[in-house]
Amino acid sequence: MAEKVKDVMTAGVVAVRPDASLVEAAQLMRTQNIGDVVVADGQDVIGVLTDRDITVRAIAEGTDPMTVSAQAVCTRNPVTVTPEDRLATAVALMREHAVRRLPVVENGLPVGVVSLGDVAEVEDPASALADISRAEPDTRGDA
Repeated sequence: MAEKVKDVMTAGVVAVRPDASLVEAAQLMRTQNIGDVVVADGQDVIGVLTDRDITVRAIAEGTDPMTVSAQAVCTRNPVTVTPEDRLATAVALMREHAVRRLPVVENGLPVGVVSLGDVAEVEDPASALADISRAEPDTRGDA
């Protein structure tokens, strides 16, 4: 059974600059079939931007996604873990901060992301959340 974050995390980071527009971030999410990106200034993690952040914090407020930056909408100063942290620590942090994903940082550099779905796939592979996490995203746009 997985014991450390490195055993379940998704390696690699999809990141945008703080000044990237929400449209740029959303297009990157679509291309990569992901629901979040790390907002990074060079090697420094500034925040995490999710598709829900774009929808709820920007579009629903009537802002122009072409002119609003990722930094303006992202969750700033996200809680992070290291690859060597215990998986139980990551789960406890997700609970405590009510988040579904944590950037994984090693020596100050973002190296991956661990999500609730990653944990579910390992802890309870038969769960609905694990099934959903393994499924390919529906990109048809007719849902």
